[in-house]
This record gives sequence, C-alpha cells and structure tokens, in this order.
Amino acid sequence: MVIARSLRALDWLNFFVANVQTGFGPFIASYLAANKWTQGEIGLMLSVGTVSAMASQLPAGALVDAMRNKKFAALSAIVAIIASALLLAASPTFVPVFAAEVLHGFASCMLVPAMAAISLALVSRADLGDRLGRNARWASIGSALTAALMGAFGEYLSLRSVFFLTAALALPAIFALRMIHYEALPAAPLTPGKPKLTPEGEERESLRQLLKDKRLLIFAACVVLFHLSNAAMLNLAAGEVTAHMGDNVQLVIAACIIVPQFIVAALSPWVGRQAQKWGRRPVLILGFCALPVRALLFAGVSSPYLLVPVQMLDGISAAVFGVMLPLIAADVAGGRGHYNLTIGFFGLAAGVGATLSTAAAGFAADRFGTAMSFFGLAAAGAIAVALVWLAMPETRGAAVAAKVQKPPVEA
Repeated sequence: MVIARSLRALDWLNFFVANVQTGFGPFIASYLAANKWTQGEIGLMLSVGTVSAMASQLPAGALVDAMRNKKFAALSAIVAIIASALLLAASPTFVPVFAAEVLHGFASCMLVPAMAAISLALVSRADLGDRLGRNARWASIGSALTAALMGAFGEYLSLRSVFFLTAALALPAIFALRMIHYEALPAAPLTPGKPKLTPEGEERESLRQLLKDKRLLIFAACVVLFHLSNAAMLNLAAGEVTAHMGDNVQLVIAACIIVPQFIVAALSPWVGRQAQKWGRRPVLILGFCALPVRALLFAGVSSPYLLVPVQMLDGISAAVFGVMLPLIAADVAGGRGHYNLTIGFFGLAAGVGATLSTAAAGFAADRFGTAMSFFGLAAAGAIAVALVWLAMPETRGAAVAAKVQKPPVEA
C-alpha cells in the first residue's frame, strides 16, 4: 500500500516538475526581449544556461550517486529552481539573470538523475522500463498543459508573472516528493583490503572501468548524433514559418510544441513495456528512424500548416529517447554504483550534440539554404540509425529477459 501511494505521488512529482521546467523555455527569451535586451545579449545569456548545464552533468550525477537520500537531492534541486525563478522575476538585469541561468543549469542536471534514482528505488530493475514510461507520460502532460497556462499568464497579466507561477508550481512538487516513501538500502560495510560495495552488495566500479564499457561509449555516440539531427529541426521550421506566413504564426509554432507532448504521453508507457519485452535495440531503431524521415519531410514541406503533422514524428522519437536514456543507464551501470553519473554522461553527450546541431544548421542554412540544412540533419539522423543497427549492443540484462518471458504461475 505504501509503495502504491508512493508511485502515485511519483506520477504527480513528474507532472509538477515538468510544470516548473516549462517556465525556463522560450518564456525567458520573450521576457528579456520585452525588457529591451538585444538578440545578441539574449543569445549570450541563453548560452550561459547551456554551458552551465553541460558543465554540471557529470558533477551533478556524481553528487546524486554520493548522496544516500535521493529525495533530499531532488528537494535541493527543486528549491534551487524556485530561487532561479524568483531571481528572474525580481529583476531582468545582468547579475540576477546570469545567476538564475547558472543555478538552474546545475539544479536541472541534479533533478533528472535524482528522480530516476527514486524511480529505481521504488521498482525493481526489471520493472524500470514500465515506470520510466509512466514518468514520461506524466511529464509530457504537465509540459503541454503548463505551456498553455503560462502563455495565458504572459499574455493577459505580464511576462514576469510566468516566473512567479513557476515558483508557485514548485510547491506542489515538493508536497508530492514528501509523499514518496521507500525503504532505503543500508550502507554496505567496508572491509579493509576489499573493494567498496554498493548498497545492493555489488562491487562498485571505478570511473575508469565504467568509461571502458563499450555500451556506454557507443550509446553516448548515438546520443550525440540523435541531438545533432534533432535539436535544430523545429528552430529551422519555425524560422521558415515566420518568414513565409503572415497570420497565426504563434499558433502554428505553439501547436508544433504542444502536439508532440501529447504523443509522448500516449506512447511512453508502450515504449517502456516493449523495451522490456523486445529489448532496447529494436525500440531505439524505431525512435531513431523518425529523425531522418522528419527532416526530409520538413525539407519538402511547402505549406506552413503541414508543419504540425510532420512535427508529430518528434513525439515518437522523444518518447523513445526519454524512456531509453535512463533505462540504458540502469542497464549499463545501475547496479554498480554509477547510475546517476551515467545519466549525467549521457546528458553531457546530449548537450554536445544539441550545441553542434544549432550552430551547424544555422551556418548551413545561411550558406546553402534551409532545404540543404534539413538534408544535413537527415544525414546525421541516418548515421544515428546505422550506428544503433550496426554497433549498439543489446543492454537488456538476462534477469529482465527471464522475468518478461517467464509464464505466469497458475493458481
């Protein structure tokens, strides 16, 4: 009963955390522009957030690994995000905005692995795929609904009110976190001369051993290529819409953001279940294949109103990626003491790919045209599919496969 209540509380935690994170999206750029910041200054400040997040991935993951109380790690991150939102609301000047971007970058990198660790503490590793799918569903619903709510606040009250709303929505997230209860594993005893053990009693690997795992390195390369293909697509498409469409531009762009979130909400539990049944590679291939198809369709779309149907493919790839990254991290290092550090490593790879994507796609669009830029993104997606197909090993463990394939016991 306690675990069932905790799992329901985890649903709401994912919902409200997604609410909070939505406030740090495009609303910051609009807020700063309304306060007379130039596009160059806005771009520089957003880059501060990006660099902060990339630099924080590994330290934040290692810190969560080192903390026995994962709920306290999540609480600390949520409190830091509240502080970031209040700093932005307090004054749209350089020092508060800079501090908010740096603080939010580190807090987000700490919150993601902390929530994954809480999920793993509540369910077995064999059931983690289902749980991560459910997490993604509630997070997507929260993101979609809050984007509309914050848009209304920004339109009818003020852009500053968006950040007060962000801070307010963190309070039910803290309440949901307090409702989660699980039995913490005792610390494994240290014996002189013997290797250090994880709380599960397994030998803790050194970081050097972890970095030699080819599954870690190959999937990190897949993550870089995924974001190299994916990150710039909607930005390019939105630029085309703005340039060639007079009315309803904001509605089309908003639909391109919101519609995929509902697809993620619908597909994520299915993705988690199939990853348990089929293994990780088939599901990864399915999600990665949506990337080159979507890029090629964007290159050939002439009507702005067709962007939303094409962008629905982003829901497929986002559902797969959102579930598979923490699931493969658990496969690779979950039982050997570096689960959260592994998530941070993959997060760093995602940041590298996204940064390269926006820079390369923008340069290619200016030099060769938007269509050629989309062809380049499609090529990166195709290489990602090929890497998964040809080089990525299956990471689903034998214990998980045995549990899935074991027939039910008759009464």
